[in-house]
Amino acid sequence: MKVGIIGVTGYSGSELARLLLRHPEAKLVAVTGRSAAGKRVPEAIPYLWDLDLPITESIEESVDIVFSALSSGASAVALAPMVEKGVKAVDIAADFRIHDAAGFKRAYKVDHPAPHLLPRAVYGLSEIHRAAIKRTSLVANPGCYPEAAILALAPAVREGIVGDHFIVDGKSGISGAGRGGLTTNTIDLYAEANENVMAYGLDGHGHQPEIAQELAELREAPSAKVTFVPHRIPMTRGILATCYAPLVDGGITKKKVRELYREFYDGEPFVRVPELPPQTKHTLGTNYCLVYPTVDEQTGTLVVVSCLDNLIKGAAGQAIQNMNLMFGLPETTGLQGLALYP
Repeated sequence: MKVGIIGVTGYSGSELARLLLRHPEAKLVAVTGRSAAGKRVPEAIPYLWDLDLPITESIEESVDIVFSALSSGASAVALAPMVEKGVKAVDIAADFRIHDAAGFKRAYKVDHPAPHLLPRAVYGLSEIHRAAIKRTSLVANPGCYPEAAILALAPAVREGIVGDHFIVDGKSGISGAGRGGLTTNTIDLYAEANENVMAYGLDGHGHQPEIAQELAELREAPSAKVTFVPHRIPMTRGILATCYAPLVDGGITKKKVRELYREFYDGEPFVRVPELPPQTKHTLGTNYCLVYPTVDEQTGTLVVVSCLDNLIKGAAGQAIQNMNLMFGLPETTGLQGLALYP
């Protein structure tokens, strides 16, 4: 299949290109990048020396699928004309994750640029929405934090063993902010990021309604109460989320919870329930998410630790996983790499 990437010069876009170069069924034929338009890929992204394509301002080549790695708001503008022409699309930005335009505006403080496309979009968490992804032509790739949180809580929520208030404590490497970093906090400067941890989004973060939306659907309820606090930590990539929810039955044991989680994710190619609490380096460079559930027996609270690589399972790898589903390919195609360790 012929593939295009809109926004190849950012972290997610360049990671997409790197993975697609080794995908046996994909041929990358067009890439865009507004600041680097007119250059060839190796000039702007030297480590992609095998991808000798021109970087253009827009995709003019005929493609079977297009990925957008632009910022939220700009992504829908770029994708809309192509989707309307029948090109399949995966949006790595947030533009199609929230189901309604009003909810998108509350989360991101801007009007949605293509609200007529929202009913066509499927939330691209394949472990939950696999069948719908196979049928759609427009996928909203999950946010990295929400993916870690939803995969951590989905089995417990689906089985109804927890109440309706969820706490998600998320920690991300600096690449999660994109190449621009959190410039308002100058966290992209090494001297201020190194040996420093910061919480942000305390007055509301765009990922909170995304998590709440998906957990509510799993509960088959109109809403879910989610407290979400993200943190930026001094490492390059990786997400570790610790999620909490009250158990509805004080008699539920750690053993029972682990059995439930293992059964829920049995057969899933990219989710593992390990024997020991996971670390971010256990998923570095992979499309895997590790999910470790336990129980605080003193308080009757479910505690789940999950981790993933924010640029792969949390972005580019998940996007390719969705592409594979959309084209009827084995879901793992091009994504079987193991972790880089240490």
